[in-house]
Amino acid sequence: MQEKVNIPSALAKLDEFWSQQTLAQANGQLFKVAKGLGSTGWHQHDDQDELFIVVSGVLTIQLPDRDVELGKGDMFVVPRGTQHCPRADAEAQFVIVGSNITSTAAGGKP
Repeated sequence: MQEKVNIPSALAKLDEFWSQQTLAQANGQLFKVAKGLGSTGWHQHDDQDELFIVVSGVLTIQLPDRDVELGKGDMFVVPRGTQHCPRADAEAQFVIVGSNITSTAAGGKP
């Protein structure tokens, strides 16, 4: 049986930026937390969409044609096959939801 998960507590335990910790799995989706500072490398996931939900701070999803700025409580889906580069000028904490497969081993991590 799945236990209750406290997202802020899980985020507080992370000690490396852009590393993801899986909190739960449901319906073939992984629910992960991460925190970012700086940016990842440009990358894409050819086999899955990637959903970001910001818990604190500001996360900018850089796309080839525009930047999408996400604040606390905002959500954005990067469609599969879309080049993107998440960036945080100050620490941002967020939830990532995606398929239970990993299409980019490094996930763009620098």
